[in-house]
This record gives sequence, C-alpha cells and structure tokens, in this order.
Amino acid sequence: MRLSSRAINVQASPIRRLTPLLLDAKKRGIVVHHLNIGQPDIETPKPFWDAVKNYDEKVLAYGLSDGFPELKDAVAQYFGRFGVSLNQSEIQVTTAGSEAVLYSLCLVSDPSDEVLVFEPFYTNYNGFGTIAGIKVVPVTTKAEDGFAIPSFEEIEKKITSKTRAIIICSPNNPTGHILTPEELERIVAVAKKFDLFIISDEVYREFTYEGAKATSIFEIKGADERCIVCDSISKRFSACGARVGFLICKNKKVMESALKFAQARLCPPTLEQIGAIAAYRMDPSYFDPIRVEYQKRRDVLLEVLNSNREIVVKKPQGAFYIMAKLPVEDSDDFASFLLKDFNDKGETTMVAPGDGFYATEGAGKDEVRLAYVLNVEKTKRAGEILLKGLEEYRKK
Repeated sequence: MRLSSRAINVQASPIRRLTPLLLDAKKRGIVVHHLNIGQPDIETPKPFWDAVKNYDEKVLAYGLSDGFPELKDAVAQYFGRFGVSLNQSEIQVTTAGSEAVLYSLCLVSDPSDEVLVFEPFYTNYNGFGTIAGIKVVPVTTKAEDGFAIPSFEEIEKKITSKTRAIIICSPNNPTGHILTPEELERIVAVAKKFDLFIISDEVYREFTYEGAKATSIFEIKGADERCIVCDSISKRFSACGARVGFLICKNKKVMESALKFAQARLCPPTLEQIGAIAAYRMDPSYFDPIRVEYQKRRDVLLEVLNSNREIVVKKPQGAFYIMAKLPVEDSDDFASFLLKDFNDKGETTMVAPGDGFYATEGAGKDEVRLAYVLNVEKTKRAGEILLKGLEEYRKK
C-alpha cells in the first residue's frame, strides 16, 4: 500500500509542528509563553455563551447545508455597516474560514492549475493548495517596503495560462499589512485583464490601529462577480474553537456550486451558529476596547524587539502579528532551541518559524512570526525571554 502524493507532500504547519517539543517542555515544568499561534486570550463575548446555554431543542439535529438563515441575515447586516449590500443567497456558512478558503480554491481551479499569493502568507494556503492539487505561486513582498504589493507589471510576470485566481489577506496574517484601496484596485485590474478570480481573506477586519481602515474587496468597483470573500468568527469574536466561517460571493454560479460542496459535508455546527448570531447582533462598540488592547500589546512587543538593533521589524497596521527578521540562519532551529535547551527562570517563549509562511524555497529562514495575543505584561515578558534566548543561541 502507498499513500497519495497529496498526503506525502502536504506541508506540516509551522505553527504546530513544534508541538512535540512544546509538550516535552511542559512535562519538564517549563512555563511556555505562546507567541506562535493566533489564539487570543480575549474572552469570548457573553452574548455568544448565553445564546448557546439557552438553546433548548431536545435533539441536536442536522441544520441546513449552507447555514442558518438568521446567521446569514446577521452577516448581511454586519457587511451593511461598511456599505456592502448582501442577500442570503450570496452567503454560505462554512465550517470555519479554513473550509471557505479550501472550497474557494476548489471552486475556481482544477488540479495542476495555479493561484497567485503574496508572500509571506497564511501558511495553510500552502496546505490547502496541496490538498486541492493546485500550485501556489508566490509573489514576494518585503519588510523594507512595508510588505506592500508590487507593481502591476511584477504581478503580471507570475501569471501563466494555468493561473486561475489571486489570494489576498487584509489585514494580513502574518505581516499585519493592510491593503490600500489603490493596491486593491491594482489587484482587480490584474484580475480583469487575465479573467481571474480574487479570493479575499478578511477575517481580521476589525483589528486596525491608529485610524487605519481595512477595505473589503467588495468595496472596489468592478470586483463583484469575480471576488470570493472568506470570513470567520474565530478572531473577530475570540471564538477560534467554534469553527464558524463564511464563503461570500455575488457570482450566482459560484454559490450554486459551493452549495453542492456544502451538501457533501452535510452542515456546519449548530450550537456555534446560534452563538454567532448573538455575537453579530452586538453593538459595534464592542470592538473599541479590544482594538485599544491589541495596540498596547503590539507597541510593547515592538519596544522590546527594537531594543535589539540587529532585529528588523516593521510596525504592523492591523491583525495581531509581527514578522520579525532575526540575526539567525535558521529560525526553525532557533525556535526548537527555545523549547529544548533554554529557559529563563523556568519560562520560555514559543515562536512560529518564518519559512512556513513562504512558498519560495529558502525564503523566511531568518524570520519568525510573533502573535501578540497575550496580555501586555505577558507579551512583554515573552519578548524579553525571546531576546535572552537569542543571545544564548548565538553563543552556540
């Protein structure tokens, strides 16, 4: 017997592949500060929990394959705040944003087709591409340029007869870059010239700082029929374990085909949809103190990192990640060192090695992604441990 090529070639998550070392460190009594994964410590809002607790059906039955109409209405009203008009037929509830991304790739591409993605990018795009049999083609952005996307001409160079779509993520995981309206218009122009779809991952929309605004691809003129938005409650309402997401598109044929995908997996989770409805009905002011808190965490981590002049880091505008270039040759080895061979007073820090956020061979080897999802005090302590660990690592 043999495994499939997709089973053999699918990328191990750089966010989770160090889990065995993490578990071993914890067995040794080491306190690990998690900057490796985007798991916020912000409490899931009370209306979410109350709605789930008050669900009084006697049977937890199958739901509709494309999700509860009440949740679709709540999502449509949410997008209406940004001037985007949606109806129920343009929204499908998915099992988290991950399913929405995987569905989107499968909807617009056949095996051996290609999709463009701006790197560094959310690592699971690579895994989803392998599962779908699709080649993820990187368009590199640089920290020195603030991770802004390159020119029309540079993007165009990456397009072949097999290219079917462009994936974007704004605010971006892992860089924190927010695509400007001008950048989005450039992407739409490329997509229109080559008749491509745009898959827009917008799960961090609320998390913008110092007055920055995240623009939805739906807000760009001429994008409607060719764009698919992937969204989720995981980060928005600090409900990562709920696994409720959305595939949103104004293209009728896309949504008809997406429904067939959804029917094959029966339905998204029921109780979590009940909670999501209540969360979306909260006043938008709910996000104001959360934005303030994340900005404090960002600023304290930046302050710690900038105390070492050999670390290259740019201030992110959104999301809750920092992509930092370290004075090391192999960030995977450094991340392993922090878990296996280093601690400061019984504490260490876990980071995500940067190479897993690239498709270009050898890229990101000297970078790490840091998630500022811990409270200010813990974030500062985690950053200080990281610097102490870096000092010890370089003595090896």
